[in-house]
Amino acid sequence: MAIAVPIVGTDHSGITEPELRREFLASVEHIPGGRRISRCLQCGTCTGSCPVAYAMDLSPREVIARFRAGDIKGVLESRSIWLCASCYACTVNCPAGIHITDVMYALKRMAIKEGTTPKRFPVSVLAKQFLRGVTRTGRSNEFDVGVGLAMRTNPLRLLKMTPLGLKLLKTRRLRVRGEKVRDPQALDDLLRRVHEATR
Repeated sequence: MAIAVPIVGTDHSGITEPELRREFLASVEHIPGGRRISRCLQCGTCTGSCPVAYAMDLSPREVIARFRAGDIKGVLESRSIWLCASCYACTVNCPAGIHITDVMYALKRMAIKEGTTPKRFPVSVLAKQFLRGVTRTGRSNEFDVGVGLAMRTNPLRLLKMTPLGLKLLKTRRLRVRGEKVRDPQALDDLLRRVHEATR
């Protein structure tokens, strides 16, 4: 199971490719079977199994190939890691036993940490907005996520979304104020342990 780690985005644009590669390999150590990335056969089974490969700018096979070739920045700036459907089809079918889905999660975490996300691509903004809410309250609030996404990508979209938002509010399908977990300290402890385990 992939682990979501709360990482605050910071800009490390001065970091070199070898440093990024070392940092990624260190994070991959925490993934079950993560060291197997060096065994990739480049057979393309992962790409053939992926239901969203057609929409990716780099196929799952290319992500692994580029990483192994040292183009870690190119991988982090691609849309592919954000489009992964987390279906684990690539992992199940990989003849080398590489946990490709978990590698994609590790790359996402690194992209957030390094502030290297694809330009004008809302999926990475959506992921950060979702993570921000969950780490703060332990729950996902659709209102916060939707408004936060619109404000960070295209604020004018809020005008278009207003009629639907009002209907959802009227039928109580949308809450402006989100719920919180009963024990916020337990949530903080859990997130801290997960962060330490995957550092």
